[in-house]
Amino acid sequence: MRNIAVAFAICILMILGSFHSIGVKNYKIDKIVIDPGHGGRDPGTHGAISEEKNVALKIALELGRIIKENLPEVEVVYTRNDDSFPQLHERADLANQQDADLFVSIHANWVANPRIHGMETYVMGIDKLEKNFQIAKRENSVILLEENSQDEYDGFDPNSPESYILFSLYQSAYQQNSLRLAQNIESQMKTRVGRNSRGVRSAPFLVLWRTSMPSVLFEVGYLSNAKEERDLNDKLNQVYIASGIYRAFRDYKQELESMN
Repeated sequence: MRNIAVAFAICILMILGSFHSIGVKNYKIDKIVIDPGHGGRDPGTHGAISEEKNVALKIALELGRIIKENLPEVEVVYTRNDDSFPQLHERADLANQQDADLFVSIHANWVANPRIHGMETYVMGIDKLEKNFQIAKRENSVILLEENSQDEYDGFDPNSPESYILFSLYQSAYQQNSLRLAQNIESQMKTRVGRNSRGVRSAPFLVLWRTSMPSVLFEVGYLSNAKEERDLNDKLNQVYIASGIYRAFRDYKQELESMN
């Protein structure tokens, strides 16, 4: 009952906060939190030559650099800028405490089939839980490396499908704008960066669930695919990917601010 009460309270707060994201007069998008996934003792996935935590950090730092150069009015905040290990709730809490306008979490994927490749962007959701459960479970299982995870996440078990049912209470007023940004990212990757777009998807990622602003989780590619892993570790390709995310963010910013 306590979990349901907390969930309901958060939903109310999110709805009240929705005015922050749907075109309030003079509303400006001037702060973004960039979250390089994993880090420290949590390497994430890995391929033959690299680990997810390092690939994500390099692209995240490049994204921040490009935003600062081209949109100096936007404040860029990182959940980590080195090989540290912020816990999932700390990443979301930082974005909430900073009163950020947007949260972008960057990751790299892995599957057993080495032929699968491409990028995909996730928003918070459980409507296709069965299809995307394995990816969500892997990303959320990082809490098992955290201290006091049972207390911080109210007994949430990342390996139990039943634990995800509560996520249905967290379909927030930020969903539309999260989808808008996610679609922008996938469009940029397909049309401008020339990468294989696997589309916009939904999954119950803890790090998105706890944020109180539009948020997406971007999987930059598959480290299980040998060619894609080489591409993701190439500096020029990292710049291209970061530039694509930047253009998606720039267009999103212009779209929302033009609604004032």
